[in-house]
Amino acid sequence: MNTKGHASLARFRPPPRSWGWVRQGLLALIPLLFLGLFFFYPILSIFQISLFPDGHFDASGLRALVQKPYYARVIGFTLWQAAVSTLGAWVLGLPTAYLFARFQFPGKKLLRALVTLPFVMPTVVTAAAFIALIGPRGLLNQALMALFHLDTPPIRLLHTLWIILLAHVFYNTSVIIRMVGGFWANLDPRLEAAAAVLGAGPWARARHITLPLLFPAIWAASLLVYLFNFTSFGVVLILGGPHFATIEVEIYRTAVRLFNLPLAAVLAIIQMAFTLTMMALYTHLQRRMTAPIEFQAARRGQRPAKTWWEKALLWGMIAFLSLFLLLPLAALAVQSFRTPQGWGWAFYRALFINRTGSIFFVTPIEAARNSLAFALVTMLFALIIALPSAYLLSDPRPGRASLARWLDPIFMLPLGTSAVTLGFGYIVALGKPPLNLRTSLLITPIAHTLIAFPFVLRAILPVLRGMNPHLREAARVLGANAWHVWRHVDIPIIRRSLLVGLVFAFTVSMGEFSASLLVTRPQFPTLPVAIYRLLGQPGRANFGQALALSVILMAVTATGYLLIENLRVGSEEF
Repeated sequence: MNTKGHASLARFRPPPRSWGWVRQGLLALIPLLFLGLFFFYPILSIFQISLFPDGHFDASGLRALVQKPYYARVIGFTLWQAAVSTLGAWVLGLPTAYLFARFQFPGKKLLRALVTLPFVMPTVVTAAAFIALIGPRGLLNQALMALFHLDTPPIRLLHTLWIILLAHVFYNTSVIIRMVGGFWANLDPRLEAAAAVLGAGPWARARHITLPLLFPAIWAASLLVYLFNFTSFGVVLILGGPHFATIEVEIYRTAVRLFNLPLAAVLAIIQMAFTLTMMALYTHLQRRMTAPIEFQAARRGQRPAKTWWEKALLWGMIAFLSLFLLLPLAALAVQSFRTPQGWGWAFYRALFINRTGSIFFVTPIEAARNSLAFALVTMLFALIIALPSAYLLSDPRPGRASLARWLDPIFMLPLGTSAVTLGFGYIVALGKPPLNLRTSLLITPIAHTLIAFPFVLRAILPVLRGMNPHLREAARVLGANAWHVWRHVDIPIIRRSLLVGLVFAFTVSMGEFSASLLVTRPQFPTLPVAIYRLLGQPGRANFGQALALSVILMAVTATGYLLIENLRVGSEEF
């Protein structure tokens, strides 16, 4: 070894073991302090106000829930509509997942991205898109009225159960397609081929080989879809109107409109208990999906459609899927340019006008600026919290690995808590000392950070866990200090996943509606809150401005999603 190498080795001193634990503690302190203040404290405050309002146990809130049949109907409707919506996503998603998994066709990658687009859309955009398509002033009603010379809209689905179910199927079908289709595409096709050689027909092969292997993926995707439908808020609130309420909607109405905080807290506890149970089942099924199965490259089991019925099925699916999943979004864009005076930009120009002059009403474009500012702060907060969390969970050393196994599910807890429950917890807990933040502008990006943090963590963590530790050791041997190791070794490797996480945080913040509706100040609305307000006001001008804002939010969300798809490391192909 040359003199320079000896000098580098002499400068290299491994950090003492005690310093490693101190550093580990400091890394854990950042996310745990944030979660303690802005997740566990609000959640415990909900428990306190519902079950211990005067410092001792009081079951009056529970009794009111049991004594009034209305709340039993709300809970029953929440469970029922979630089941029917999940069944609808099954009916459309499973055949599509099969076609994606087993066939090759032109434009497959583009179509896969397009069918995922509805799922990443904010709920207010989905609601506005369905109103633009099949609402009283929607494209379909206008076309039918003009075609048959009708005076009233023939399609009357707004504020009915059917439009809620349609929106949920539209919103969640892509979850079935992506999860089941991705798993299905990688199953070894030789298993079915061997069964066919032994005389098994198509139904027998599906029943005894394919379906048993797919069941974990099917049930995991179904649980996730059911959970999304169970916690549905924006779709039910906007499209369902006053006649329908899930538990999520009822928490909002009871807390904000009736100001019955103890009863809203009881509903929030029921919501949390159910969602956390569903998340535990989902995690269990995900572990079963990673059980030892001999997977193959997706393309090995795929082939072009050959027979006429295969081609008809494939292209029929593509046409129907494109119409069902993309037509509402296309109608939203088209309707935003249809003004009473003809085609034009009038609705977009009106976004810069404050017609009321009230200090509690801002121009719609200011809501977009608010959302942009909140999203940028959310990105910063999420980075500060998720990065040390990822380093903490990715440490492979035995003592640290056992700590990571405990901390990982704790960091994922916000993912299993509804945003309305979180916003309600902020109303209860953060309006008094020691954290009197109810009137602070920071409360909005804090709520958004808590929602986005698990996604950012999950974007960074796999890359850190897959890093070769010898790269850092080699840099230290060559004399690099901790800062230089992080800057010149870690950052180039995790840069893409870090950017994915930040784009995720930005997109989540821009489209977040449920918590924002509870915590934002009236004079500082976010983009989704402004859309909701405009949709609730009469008049063509308000409706047009809501559509224009929805198109802006749709464009931002779609751009963020496409960036994530292009930047993501190891994205699946099927």
